[in-house]
Amino acid sequence: MSEDRKQRQRAEHHADDPREGPLTTDQGVVVDHTDDALSAGERGPTLMEDFHFREKLTHFDHERIPERVVHARGAGAYGYFEPYASCGAFTRAAFLQDPSVRTPVFVRFSTVQGPRGSADTVRDVRGFATKFYTSEGNFDLVGNNMPVFFIQDGIKFPDFVHALKPEPHNEIPTGASAHDTLWDFVSLQPETLHMMMWLMSDRAIPRSYRMMQGFGVHTFRFVNARGESTFVKFHWKPKLGVHSLVWDEAQECQGRDPDFNRRDLWQSIEAGEYAEYELGVQLVPEWDEFAFDFDLLDPTKIIPEEQVPVQPLGRLVLDRNPENFFAETEQVAFHLGNVVPGIDFTNDPLLQARLFSYLDTQLIRLGGPNFSQLPVNRPVAPVRTNQRDGYHQSAIHSGTSYSPNSLGGGCPVIGGAGGGDGGVFRHHAEHIDGAKIRRRSSSFQDHYSQATLFWNSMSDWEKEHIVQAFRFELGKVGSVSIRERTVQELSNVDEGLAGSVAEGIGVARPEQPAVQHHKLCSPALSQESLRGDGSIRTRQIAVLVTAGVDAVQVREMREALSERGAVVEALAPHDGTVSGSDGQEHPVDRALPTVASVLYDAVLLPGGGPANARELAGDDAVIRFVRDAYRHGKAIGALGSGVGALATLEPRGLHIAGDGAGTVSDRGVVTDTADGLASVDFVHAFVEAVAAHRHRGRPRLLC
Repeated sequence: MSEDRKQRQRAEHHADDPREGPLTTDQGVVVDHTDDALSAGERGPTLMEDFHFREKLTHFDHERIPERVVHARGAGAYGYFEPYASCGAFTRAAFLQDPSVRTPVFVRFSTVQGPRGSADTVRDVRGFATKFYTSEGNFDLVGNNMPVFFIQDGIKFPDFVHALKPEPHNEIPTGASAHDTLWDFVSLQPETLHMMMWLMSDRAIPRSYRMMQGFGVHTFRFVNARGESTFVKFHWKPKLGVHSLVWDEAQECQGRDPDFNRRDLWQSIEAGEYAEYELGVQLVPEWDEFAFDFDLLDPTKIIPEEQVPVQPLGRLVLDRNPENFFAETEQVAFHLGNVVPGIDFTNDPLLQARLFSYLDTQLIRLGGPNFSQLPVNRPVAPVRTNQRDGYHQSAIHSGTSYSPNSLGGGCPVIGGAGGGDGGVFRHHAEHIDGAKIRRRSSSFQDHYSQATLFWNSMSDWEKEHIVQAFRFELGKVGSVSIRERTVQELSNVDEGLAGSVAEGIGVARPEQPAVQHHKLCSPALSQESLRGDGSIRTRQIAVLVTAGVDAVQVREMREALSERGAVVEALAPHDGTVSGSDGQEHPVDRALPTVASVLYDAVLLPGGGPANARELAGDDAVIRFVRDAYRHGKAIGALGSGVGALATLEPRGLHIAGDGAGTVSDRGVVTDTADGLASVDFVHAFVEAVAAHRHRGRPRLLC
């Protein structure tokens, strides 16, 4: 389909331009007054014959549709996918063949537990769902930012979600997993342990959707033109690297900016800083299905990248924000059953359940079977079906609605009827033979090895954060027996982990674990291995300015950082302007009382006159801002008198290295006492510090 035709098709389903004429009713009748209902006299009763009043309220009363049971809170964007080269050796999927062909996509990111009104930065799994509008139909890759899931069989999904959701008697907590029912469930289901390790890691509090991995979770199949099948696992890798918040700032973000992640995605795209990811795959030939010490069909397991490397296939770029949140992000309907020729399913029992559940969910959310006609869901491939009628039918069909037929000339004909392939989807002919039973395979029974693998693969700071997360979550659990049972399960992952958690939540160290621990690790699982391209693009940098600031120095630093793609904002104790050392008034982007360090990636204290130094050192908001940036491991830069202001925090434990001569950089704190323009060395060191994202091992602040 040509781009012009796509644009015309899209335009046909847009609302009329409100600038082209006066207000009307739904029937097109022009309205001259919409502030008062029709009444019998100025103080008389409202008249029900007022059709505009009745239509307006009726439509408002029915504006809401059921929100998603899980993944209710989301943010989305449009973009495109392009392969690096033909993948024809292992799949016939058309969108993976030609590097010159861009496939349009819509991606929705989401949290799992909370409702639409919950915050972005809660500890939770994040959804990463991609709709490819391919020439052969829509392909939906519906995944998460973690490569495994809590359960092995979909029949347990209602139990898991009921346990994860807020407590039934008081609907608390919102958007959080730290409560009794969830931990009661997981402590009784050892298969959840691997996923719980991921959930307690920093992967559960991503810095940005643009800095978050995505995974297809399940093992799927690629099928090539010869009908040969290859097992495949899908990976999304962000160009900017994988970065997270720390738990303390994640919690503060929930109050300071509950829309932190969706705002970040929206503003970056609006600024032309498009989110970019690489699609990679792990490929396993059919004959190697049983070559591992785990089952490929088990969704609680990964294939370590050291065993099967991830092969890059192409890139995804998100470059356009939706025009209307409800019409697009809220009404987009994903379904794992939306596949194209060349991609097929496996017998993963969780995947099989999702093939039923996703379609069933859309039927009730979107009011019937015609949701695929909504613009955000409509394929760009031609659609010719015998489906008819139903709620919200927008197509005007003609001709016959059954097959076979002669009255309609036999149309639509069956694909491939004239010989050749004809773009037909054919399910992979897998041989299946077995008795009807309710029993899980013994190959699904190892619930601890990969949880231990994950723990062993973490750096020291990641392990520390995991222990802190378990302590926080279990500290919210009222039942002592659930705490004890969970710690006993953790001992089957690692005795040191279990002991540290037990100490923090006030229960006895666990008994001897039933499982022998191994020392295997996978470096690819640690965020230390996923730092990205080393740029500072879209990093948010705060410059703290007060009266007497060296405005020329600020301007030069802003330009230097902006040229490298950073977003730089001048913050002051008040809005408006500040008087620079040059006597001029200089604009302030935001007032300190309206923001916080947790909303930025780095902070710079510029130099200036004595007034600037005094105000920086004496302002409580400035001190708190710098203190929080320091203890959260963020880059801090100081120039001239700004170094003196920074030094006032030294008695509190902040450490400034060196004697102040020239540029000094120590664990992300970059200083230069020279007045005037920043040196090339300072700019370079500060940029490097920002690019590193976090700086671990700083001396702790005393307060």
